[in-house]
Amino acid sequence: MTPVPKLQVIAVSTRPNRAGFPLAQWIFERAKAHGGFEVELVDLRDVELPLFDEPNHPRLRQYQHEHTKRWSAKVDSADAFIFVTPEYNHAAPPSLINALDYLVQEWAFKPAAFVSYGGPAGGTRAVQMVKPMLSGLRMVPLVEAVMVPLFTHSIDANQTFVASELQESHAKSMLDALAKWTSALAALRA
Repeated sequence: MTPVPKLQVIAVSTRPNRAGFPLAQWIFERAKAHGGFEVELVDLRDVELPLFDEPNHPRLRQYQHEHTKRWSAKVDSADAFIFVTPEYNHAAPPSLINALDYLVQEWAFKPAAFVSYGGPAGGTRAVQMVKPMLSGLRMVPLVEAVMVPLFTHSIDANQTFVASELQESHAKSMLDALAKWTSALAALRA
């Protein structure tokens, strides 16, 4: 029997007063309900990676620091990713760039999708900035995504993200595409 692929939903923002974490919780629940994955919610704030500090190039996998070894094992255990990311100053958050820069081989041949959020652009500029980086890491960035413009208007008094019908539809399409790509890339990860 083929094992169920593991999907990590990675909450990117590490800010103390971040407002977007309910989006990570929402897509985590949608991914679990989808049924195509074993799903884990990974919070970069809890991972606590300092600014990249390894003396050797990450392609060598000769990690010196325990935080890098833990991060390597975490990413290595996954088959696919959803990055839940805000947009900072028309760009990707430093926490996401830093987390990606720490590793090389652990990311390879795995698909990645995005739930992006922010102001009117809905975090799309952050996503477009990161996609070439993912390709450089031999990942497959998907076209299917969920964009949440003016996201604070969609978070209720209970700190729950209330998705629109369109966002729910896009989440399903994204999860279906992730399942297909995860399966298609399995031979390359073996």
